[in-house]
Amino acid sequence: MKDKTRLMILDGNSLIYRAFYAIPLLTSSEGEFTNAVYGFMNMLMKVLSDEKPGCIAVAFDKGKVTFRNEKFDQYKGTRKATPDELRPQFAYVKDILKAMNIPTYELEGYEADDLIGTVTKRAEEEGYMSVIVTGDRDALQLISPATTVMLTRKGISETELYDTGRVKERYGLTPEQMIDVKGLMGDSSDNIPGVPGIGEKTALKLINTYGSMEKVYENLGDLTPKMREKLTENRELAFLSRELATIIRDVPFELDLMECYLEEPDYDKLMPLLQKMEFKTLINSFTERMKAAGLAPSESGQAPPVCQVEYECTVLPLQEGLDRLAADLDKGEISISYELSNPDPMLAELTGFSWSVEPGTAAYVTGVGEGQAELFREEANISPLASLAGSRAGVKKYCHDGKRLMVALDRYGIRWGSVAQDTLLAAYLLNPTGHHQDLADLSAEYLGRELAPGDESAGAAGTSGAAGAGSSAAVIMELQKVLAQKLADDGLEELYYSVELPLTRILADMEITGVRVDRERLTEMSAELADKLENISTEIYGLSGEEFNINSPKQLGYILFEKMGLPAAKKTKTGYSTDVEVLERLAAEHGIAEKILEFRQLAKLKSTYVDGLRGLINPRTGRLHTTFNQAVTATGRLSSAEPNLQNIPIRMEEGRRIRKAFVPSEPGHRLLAADYSQIELRVLAHISGDANFIRAFREGQDIHTHTASEVFGVPENEVTREMRDGAKAVNFGIVYGISEFGLARNIRITRQQAREYIDGYLDRYPGIREFMKNIVVEARENGYVTTILDRRRYIPDLKSRNHNVRAFGERAAMNTPIQGSAADIIKLAMVRVAECLEREGLKTKMLLQVHDELIFEVPEEEMEKAVPLIRDCMENAVELEVPLVVDMKQGPSWFDMEKIKNV
Repeated sequence: MKDKTRLMILDGNSLIYRAFYAIPLLTSSEGEFTNAVYGFMNMLMKVLSDEKPGCIAVAFDKGKVTFRNEKFDQYKGTRKATPDELRPQFAYVKDILKAMNIPTYELEGYEADDLIGTVTKRAEEEGYMSVIVTGDRDALQLISPATTVMLTRKGISETELYDTGRVKERYGLTPEQMIDVKGLMGDSSDNIPGVPGIGEKTALKLINTYGSMEKVYENLGDLTPKMREKLTENRELAFLSRELATIIRDVPFELDLMECYLEEPDYDKLMPLLQKMEFKTLINSFTERMKAAGLAPSESGQAPPVCQVEYECTVLPLQEGLDRLAADLDKGEISISYELSNPDPMLAELTGFSWSVEPGTAAYVTGVGEGQAELFREEANISPLASLAGSRAGVKKYCHDGKRLMVALDRYGIRWGSVAQDTLLAAYLLNPTGHHQDLADLSAEYLGRELAPGDESAGAAGTSGAAGAGSSAAVIMELQKVLAQKLADDGLEELYYSVELPLTRILADMEITGVRVDRERLTEMSAELADKLENISTEIYGLSGEEFNINSPKQLGYILFEKMGLPAAKKTKTGYSTDVEVLERLAAEHGIAEKILEFRQLAKLKSTYVDGLRGLINPRTGRLHTTFNQAVTATGRLSSAEPNLQNIPIRMEEGRRIRKAFVPSEPGHRLLAADYSQIELRVLAHISGDANFIRAFREGQDIHTHTASEVFGVPENEVTREMRDGAKAVNFGIVYGISEFGLARNIRITRQQAREYIDGYLDRYPGIREFMKNIVVEARENGYVTTILDRRRYIPDLKSRNHNVRAFGERAAMNTPIQGSAADIIKLAMVRVAECLEREGLKTKMLLQVHDELIFEVPEEEMEKAVPLIRDCMENAVELEVPLVVDMKQGPSWFDMEKIKNV
């Protein structure tokens, strides 16, 4: 029941931004981007269901310039521009909120935080209890006995509730003291400078010790000389930073809390909006609300025929449930839904599971929590769940996100074999930009049925509790049949059954195995980078003639453009731009710009990669365990997360040296890297059928030198380095649909020269020109493009009325068959390599996939056998018009590797 004195206020900008970056880009059939709207609405509906507030409102920022910019013109000066794909989604959210009769507040010159602070202050005065929903920790300062903060985590998938007790437990401070901490440490995301050299740890220690910034400055004599010097020199900056971080609680705007009372939506306006966004689950949810309220849907708001179906679910204690599962294994097929205690399956306990063997029925096992963990592990080898995992008697297993379950069960000593159907993967192949992650959406879309509501999120299944888990298991049983038929209809069976499904087990093994990193080496590298940063800082101060905060765009702009008189771009309201492009241009004018670029790159390496990787080492295994996302990218490529081991920078020597810390797990083992050579260009040659391009690869020519020779009309032995670099940029640019503007910027030539490069390239390779033209035409006609293994990518953007969106669709149509085919090839190669290693009984393990490269750990005695086996599997994964070539290296670390000749 709703509590009319309970007010919930959402930080609209924070939640929409977090949703945008947490959820892969989604588009409606009309080409409108919807992922941020989808994530925001799911978050809104979840907090409404869980918290049951009687009053609700949403606050938004209004404009870029606020009163804080008048105090500090570089405030938020480092913020990137809102992505084009996100910008229109704010209006969609506001339209939906208006249709839901939820008030929104925004005011020129103020931020959403200030409006939230004002609303909650008024609410406290009038006897309301408030909950602030945000991803911004600045809101912690607003906590009081009557106001709590619900912080979003993991994008928007999790929340953590903070009250005064939680703030004290976490930080040892009162909420008000958090403002003093921000004054000392600053905030890079808002470009609040703070005191240079003081981070969060030091700021917390100072405020814990002295209570306030004023008291810190009163007791400077207690501090070390270096700390005293920092604080003294930056006193004005510290108090300015605190002022910038302080949320205003008396914003002058009309506020009547009565208008925040939660009302029924205006369904005639709401339903068409949801239908335009194609949010089937939300449509169904509101349709049920209409029925419950006795409101028949109007014609304009008529939802698809989706209904909630009651599933018969039997709830069983652990032992009785295992006995029932043992009996059900004789049924021949079974669907499994599971619940984990942690989003990271490497750290998770299995807290519950359900299964279904007959349509409309399910069983749910309770008591699989932490208290039963040891018992469950001890009985794992003889338990029915272990028997099911091993596919006893050929039982067909169906699930949603099987890889996650495989990783979680490994800690119990249970090896979950391959599955017969995975509804996550099947839905991903059918529509890689759709809502395949959410089982509830799939149920509504393909079955016209709503999952039974659960108490809280349960990860892959999407529901929790007996009703929710049982509903999930029963839905999976029905859904897998529908999806299997659609895969057959779309010609995707071979890709699904021969590549994606078997790859799931391989990726799970890679995640479980992890990769060993030398923690001491990372610590040494951190210290080395700290020394280099200090030395570069000294050089920069010497070139500038004074010390300043290198991380402050305002101070940097003053040094470069006012004191040193370097040529600046036009000064804006927020000051001079000091971004990468500006500094790269200035590097030709003065050495200080090059040093600043180097400083920024090294600082990023240290914080994100060297120090960041140390913090992600699994405490149980002592290794890094990345998560390979198999069903995220639109092209079919794998991605890596937490940590992203596909994105370790290698352009700088210091970045490459991070790979020195990646080492074998046992003495006598070596790391082996197998890398496809120019696979995307070889795919382009195959798909385009261009005779000249194909001949160059067949003859083993340097493709970039050959291209330069063709484009510039000179013999290959007269091609200069500049010519080859330009040809290389065009070769790879074609793969990604590069424009003349992009090429000109990348290799620093004029747009006219870039146009001449591209025209010359396409004149020499007419097959590629025809491919680029025809693939866009075919995509418009079919609505999708395909890869060499028939993977589909639907491109609704081609129908958009927005020119920029259409152009994005055209680039996607051109590059998806190339990138997607390369992804198909390495996935198929991984399956073939794993099969061969197992068949030969080798202990060699696949550890990582980094785009076109596979990393293995190989016992030295197996190297002679493993190298040709892996090379053969990879080079013969598919047959193209040009040869596939794999370069191989081995060594004691990922960095220290020697090339292995192809003998």
